[in-house]
Amino acid sequence: MKVDFVVYPDHGRPFTADATYRQDGQPKPVVIFAHGFKGFKDWGHFNLLARHFAENDFVFLKFNFAYNGTTVEDYSDMHDLEAFGQNNFSLELDDMRALIELLHTDNPPLQAQELDLSRIYLIGHSRGGGAVILEAAEEPRVKAVATWAAVNRYDNHWDELHMGQWKEKGVQYVLNGRTGQQMPLYYQIVEDYLVNKYRLDIPTVVKRMTQPLLLLHGEQDETLPTQMALDLKSWKPDAELHFLPDTNHSFGGQHPYTESGLPAPALQAADLTIAFFRKHA
Repeated sequence: MKVDFVVYPDHGRPFTADATYRQDGQPKPVVIFAHGFKGFKDWGHFNLLARHFAENDFVFLKFNFAYNGTTVEDYSDMHDLEAFGQNNFSLELDDMRALIELLHTDNPPLQAQELDLSRIYLIGHSRGGGAVILEAAEEPRVKAVATWAAVNRYDNHWDELHMGQWKEKGVQYVLNGRTGQQMPLYYQIVEDYLVNKYRLDIPTVVKRMTQPLLLLHGEQDETLPTQMALDLKSWKPDAELHFLPDTNHSFGGQHPYTESGLPAPALQAADLTIAFFRKHA
């Protein structure tokens, strides 16, 4: 069963989410999945991923960060480029907090008897991997975390020359290779990061994260080097690390994705994650 719903965070811009699960009246652990930088909740194989977790008796929730470029009216792809440019890391934490809070209200988006809220797990892909680490460090209701090809910090490419130009112009543009869009990034994302560095600096925050952490990274990742996973492991030595052979940044997925089954790397990552979450039940 799949339920679509809308979340209304305090910052005022609502976002879409969905829950996939086997409706049987029994409480099931909850997995919340956070997409990456130029991703969205229905990208590629993510709906198949949700179904796989549901078949393994999880409630799988995925959502669009409010400022990821989708809208409540049209969340099929990223088209609101002004919103995309106004996104920042603090807003993403606010979005995850709002979703977790909604699950704990008297009117959750699915029947309360289907949810075991004592077992909430987070998965984050790419930049979303950084976000779930930061959220878990602030959210004791999270039981364990898995990252798939996670960033090790947010300011990796913010060199001084680049920063000077960015600050002066107020905006820079990144190419979406899939759509050809020139996507704006306003300098406010840097300002927010610097003001809130105590909660957004992944190398520092992961050291105070208490939950079990699973690090998955593809050996053939063309976007984020495997050193990022090694760095995260060095900052949190009790983390469990797996390098997946023949696996790229998207774990075999692409958008659109037309196959009926999960890509083999995504299936391997999913099963490793399921086993990890069950171990930390």
